[in-house]
Amino acid sequence: MDYFTESAQETTALGQKIGFNLKPGTTVALFGDLGGGKTTFLQGLALGLGVKERILSPTFVISRDYPLSSGGRFYHFDWYRLENEKQAQALGIEELFGGGNIVAIEWADRAKKILPQKRIEVYFKQGEKDLERKITVLEKN
Repeated sequence: MDYFTESAQETTALGQKIGFNLKPGTTVALFGDLGGGKTTFLQGLALGLGVKERILSPTFVISRDYPLSSGGRFYHFDWYRLENEKQAQALGIEELFGGGNIVAIEWADRAKKILPQKRIEVYFKQGEKDLERKITVLEKN
């Protein structure tokens, strides 16, 4: 499904709406250019999940995690600095897929081969204006 947003607030609100409906065990893979709105979307997604902490991009630390009221955790990965699947595997991410966790991965194209087959893919494309975004959400089974 395609969504169109015209501001950071709209992108956050879309993320929140989607986050509110996520079930434990879901993996969300995000694709798009630098500055495309991925972190802004994930800030909203975390709000929808009930995460109380401020969501910061884990670009330099690769990952951050936050408790969920359901007892699982919300794992936020940023694979911008990864070069291949082996580096992602070394993080032990495959052990986090499924169960009570929700895993979100920015720059998922850096190690797409290790993603679970069942996942949600979110694609970000900048519009003509600075904050316009076309956001495509696909469920993969």
